[in-house]
Amino acid sequence: MLPIITEDISTEIYTEAFQDVQSWRKNMVQYLKEENPEINSAILEVAKHDESIDLKAVALGAYLSYRLLEVATENEGLTIEA
Repeated sequence: MLPIITEDISTEIYTEAFQDVQSWRKNMVQYLKEENPEINSAILEVAKHDESIDLKAVALGAYLSYRLLEVATENEGLTIEA
């Protein structure tokens, strides 16, 4: 079961990400390369699959989703299994 993403968690992550979107996205790429390389590869593969979509926008959405779930999971005292 997925954790509940509260408004507080959303606000925290959006504030974190939108202070400097480009740097945050690049940091998430590096973070996920170490933390969960399979997820990172999947995000990049999906983003590259269709040339008509914006790679950076797809990756940003995926990284935001990952981070929201990660923080919500931590708040519920659970762990994300790779």
